[in-house]
Amino acid sequence: MAASIFRSEEMSLCQLFLSSEASYNCVAELGELGQVQFRDLNHEVNQFQRKFVNEVRRCDEMERILHYLEVQIKNADIPIADDGDNPEAPQPKEMVNLEATFEKLENELREVNSNAEALDRNFLELTELKHVLESAKIFLTHESDPTASLSQSLIATDEGKNEPQQLGFLAGVIPREKLAMFERMLWRVTRGNALFKNHDIETELKDPITGHMVRKCVYLIFFQGEKLKMKVKKICEGCRSTLYPCPDTAAEREEMLAGVKTRLADLNTVLSQTSDHRQRVLVASAKHLRSWLIKVRKIKAIYHALNMFNVDVTNKCLIGEGWVPNDDLVRVKEALRAGTEKSGTSVEPILNVMDTTMAPPTYHRTNKFTSGFQTLIEAYGVATYREVNPGLYTCATFPFLFAVMFGDLGHGIIMFLSALYMVLNEKKLAPIVRNSEIARMIFGGRYIIFMMGSFSMYTGFIYNDFFSKSVNVFGSSWHIGENATLGVTTYGEHEYMLSPDNTEDYVGYPYAMGLDPLWQISINKINFQNSYKMKISIIIGVIHMMFGVCLSIINHSYFRRYVNIYCEFIPQVVFLMSLFGYLCFLVFFKWFMYGDGPNFDEVHGSACAPSVLITFINMVLNKEDPPADPKCVSVYMFSGQKLFQQVLVILAIISVPILLIPKPFILKHQHKKKMSRRPLTEVVVDHDEQAATGGSTTSLVSNSKATSASPKGGAAPASGGGGHGHGHGDEFDFGEIFIHQGIHTIEYVLGSVSHTASYLRLWALSLAHNQLSEVLWNMVLKIGLVSDSTAGSVMVFALFAAWAFLTVSILVLMEGLSAFLHTLRLHWVEFCSKFYAAEGYIFEPFTFKSILNPDPNE
Repeated sequence: MAASIFRSEEMSLCQLFLSSEASYNCVAELGELGQVQFRDLNHEVNQFQRKFVNEVRRCDEMERILHYLEVQIKNADIPIADDGDNPEAPQPKEMVNLEATFEKLENELREVNSNAEALDRNFLELTELKHVLESAKIFLTHESDPTASLSQSLIATDEGKNEPQQLGFLAGVIPREKLAMFERMLWRVTRGNALFKNHDIETELKDPITGHMVRKCVYLIFFQGEKLKMKVKKICEGCRSTLYPCPDTAAEREEMLAGVKTRLADLNTVLSQTSDHRQRVLVASAKHLRSWLIKVRKIKAIYHALNMFNVDVTNKCLIGEGWVPNDDLVRVKEALRAGTEKSGTSVEPILNVMDTTMAPPTYHRTNKFTSGFQTLIEAYGVATYREVNPGLYTCATFPFLFAVMFGDLGHGIIMFLSALYMVLNEKKLAPIVRNSEIARMIFGGRYIIFMMGSFSMYTGFIYNDFFSKSVNVFGSSWHIGENATLGVTTYGEHEYMLSPDNTEDYVGYPYAMGLDPLWQISINKINFQNSYKMKISIIIGVIHMMFGVCLSIINHSYFRRYVNIYCEFIPQVVFLMSLFGYLCFLVFFKWFMYGDGPNFDEVHGSACAPSVLITFINMVLNKEDPPADPKCVSVYMFSGQKLFQQVLVILAIISVPILLIPKPFILKHQHKKKMSRRPLTEVVVDHDEQAATGGSTTSLVSNSKATSASPKGGAAPASGGGGHGHGHGDEFDFGEIFIHQGIHTIEYVLGSVSHTASYLRLWALSLAHNQLSEVLWNMVLKIGLVSDSTAGSVMVFALFAAWAFLTVSILVLMEGLSAFLHTLRLHWVEFCSKFYAAEGYIFEPFTFKSILNPDPNE
């Protein structure tokens, strides 16, 4: 585990010979083991033309049925049983039983649903008819004779005639949201010659198609004549309303209403029995649904893997290839043996380790703690096979650099406790967060948040910052005299100027750990902290970059690129340390040699302390400024500093052409020497191998991390100095290598300057976080705390809620995310670029773990 996280696992390309009878079980055992990445030997064959395409289609059909059952179960609000079991992949002959079971369940459920939908539709129609008949009593209360027909009523006479006119009517139901539109259209089409009456149905009715509850209204339309009746019917049909028969006489309506109620009672009984039967089917399916899904997906995955195999001419043997970690070769052989025994065949499987020139995949063994940090690195790029993995060091450097920007003890405690809760309850929370991508992402990084919170508590203790307030743990080293008060802040507080040269104020011994708490009320607090944090940021940045440069020598030594040690590593170290390493030295030297108080003379007082930045600029420009104060002897901090700086600048300048020029010529000389010793037949064989593997000389030359084949099938360190892969053929593109080296030189030289300045974000974000925290305290919570009235005592509760909400949402979440992204950039650009090529591809073994748990971080 430890070696794997430092450098990827050694891999071997293995060839498998499996009998047709045992191939299914062998691949199933390999899927349970999860340590073989199969190569597709049929990449030129269409997916629909492969050997096991019919089996895959059958699995797709079974998966479709199970998804249908899952939707029905979820719609019925039935919990799906999840006991955490991992059923084995069923035997091929069991597929027939599974298919029969699933088809029976689907047909039964579809039949039940179809019957239930028809019954629901019939129930809806009868219910609406019942409401129509009941509403007719309200609309037709004028009838005195229950046996009289409404069509015989006299309501009007034609102009100039005494003959009575017959009145017709239509009754129906329409959704409430369409009522206004329906009435307006009816009035316009009939020109006001139709009488419209409506009544709301108090209860909601279920739509049999969508299953949603809807509000509807009963309406009656009175009109004269057949012509107007046809118009009214067309309007009703166009507005998607439902027309129902309504007898003319009250007696007939009462008789029909009684029949409808009887049918509704019978229909309710049938619906209840249908619903109970459907519920029983779904409950029984819910108990086995997860197990069925796992089995079907395992079968499908196995046949997908078998489709990558070749079939020999006798059709009795399947031949496959795959990458296997060397440490797991024994386990793979045991899995193949177990699969053969399970199939009952006597033909033993064969596993051969092959020699190859192909680049193996990169595989780092991780656990729940390291997987999150490794994911951050692989988001930048997958490590080249066997190169140093930055993920190991990121476990410590990432939370530390984050904490430098997020240094607050109180905010660190909030972050720490939140992550601790997720860590302690990870088994309970894992199923809950799967449905939310954001929640799953936060939960997957719980150990990263835990470390960031822990380190933030440490840096917050060093900064002595607890929600923008300081904590006096060890006793202050300052004594404020009466003459030290300088004024009043905008928040009504006194401000003080702290200066070590005032013996009245300074006791004389430093605070035990971190910043003295009295700096919190000092008027020169920001000036002091800015200077301190800015210098610390540069020091941390140079150390971080230098550590990355030092890691590169491990890669050079392992891959035997010895020319890179002399032509890249050494000049890079010289350039970086001659300039920015010396800058860090000046910072420490100034801290030790200059200061105020009785321990420092006038020459080494604060007035004579040279500016580190000005000194560094003058060093590069070979310039010398006069002392700022006549009392000061010199602008230099020590004797011989000018000569020493000139030597460092010369070393930095010389390192640039050393970094640029020698390596391409050395590689060219090595290539000529190697080619002169090789016989012609070996060169021809190399060309044949290159053509067979699809290799490209150009791509190999441009890839500085290319490696040759090892006897075990993995990529061994390249011999010689270059590592540019120029020995794979007899071609050598000197111009391309020289351009590549020039780009690398320019990138490093300019990057050393810009990357060093980039670490100033540690200071900038720390200052911003501190100031935001202080503003939030003074502008929100302090308003209630400084009030001594009763209203202030009540108001402090509301203000505390507002302060807590803003603290969590702005300072912890938003500022935390900002610091996280800046820390990510420092690792991706400033750190990884010094040694991390990231030209590999991830090891993706054939495994069933993703079927049981889609999130590897859980």
